[in-house]
Amino acid sequence: MAASPLALHRAQAQYFDVSIRGPETTVRLLTGHEMPVIGLGTWQLKHHTTETVLQALEAGYRMIDTSGDYHTQRGIGDALRAFGAPRKSVFVITKIEETDDAYEATKRNLAELKLDYADLVLIHRPPDRGVGEVLWQELRRAKRDHLTRNIGVSNYSIDQIEELVYRTGELPAVNQIEWTPFGHSPRMLDFCHDNDIVIQAYSPLARGQRFNEDKLASMAARYGRTPAQLLIRWNLQLGVVPLPKSNLAQHLRENLHVFDFEISPQDMARLRALNEHWSALGRQLQYL
Repeated sequence: MAASPLALHRAQAQYFDVSIRGPETTVRLLTGHEMPVIGLGTWQLKHHTTETVLQALEAGYRMIDTSGDYHTQRGIGDALRAFGAPRKSVFVITKIEETDDAYEATKRNLAELKLDYADLVLIHRPPDRGVGEVLWQELRRAKRDHLTRNIGVSNYSIDQIEELVYRTGELPAVNQIEWTPFGHSPRMLDFCHDNDIVIQAYSPLARGQRFNEDKLASMAARYGRTPAQLLIRWNLQLGVVPLPKSNLAQHLRENLHVFDFEISPQDMARLRALNEHWSALGRQLQYL
């Protein structure tokens, strides 16, 4: 295969300045648009969606992640309208499926959300064959037609991203993948930082399955924080955008209160050393 266009794009790695700011902190995407460094995940948030998302917005969240197959888009749209803030103040992410007509699916998602545009549309997962070149071209068309400001991928490996860029000439702004201290890829982190692709972490709290593990729980207690807050802060200090999910107002607020402390370099390394390539979904991480 000929040299990838990725070889022509070696940006300075972007690490977030999260030491003195709050959830309004943003990272600049390769398109020049600004994206918040923390957002709300809404997978399986099918009940009381509007109320939960509205609570999150009122707590300070300024990014909401959804998908056509989450069945949360109508409720999210209702929450955005009830919140009443200018459209540009909330970053909205949606996804199309690997079997979709990506352009038409983007329009369908926007119709459910009752929005004129999305801030980011992702290919939810790579198709069974190939890397989704046709899907990507249709998302590029959606971006040209101002249906979305940014496009990206989810659950893609490094090889798949390289092949996609080689075939189409355009980098994804984001790769959204499962990411915790217990399951992550240092190679993917370096690759994305080197190429100005932002990693978004879904299930950054390991779906609560590992909160009680001794090393995590004892470290959280030492910082006077919850395990969830420690996991979110770990992501932020790596330059990864976490998308924690909760339907409890207290946890929504707690998950944002991560900007007034810092994990030491030694503890960051200890957390990274917990890596087992573990997935909360009971499978190998899809992007390895």
